[in-house]
Amino acid sequence: MRPRFQADADLNYKIVLGLRRKEPAVEFIGPLDADLISLPDPDVLKVAAAAGRILVSHDRRTMPAHFARFLRSQPSPGLIVVSQELDLGSAIDNLLLIWAATDAEEWTNRIGYVPI
Repeated sequence: MRPRFQADADLNYKIVLGLRRKEPAVEFIGPLDADLISLPDPDVLKVAAAAGRILVSHDRRTMPAHFARFLRSQPSPGLIVVSQELDLGSAIDNLLLIWAATDAEEWTNRIGYVPI
């Protein structure tokens, strides 16, 4: 099964829109779609996990530690941290490559960083 993505409130929404535009088959929902705005990171991870979606974030500072703590109590579909320094086109292309070349199961309980 292909990866399904969930953007957190920290991710530049242009990445979500650009990836959807480039490949309409990608399932990538924004933070408003999942009612994530103003939720603390541990709750964001819970929502993404309950929906079976890999969380995508720019938050390199705190999200990896929250993810590690989250994994102590339950499994996760995964986390991808996108560098804020990466231009939008490259971020979109990297996520498209992840979507096209990997299976969702490969991301279970894993953290990945973009650029690849």
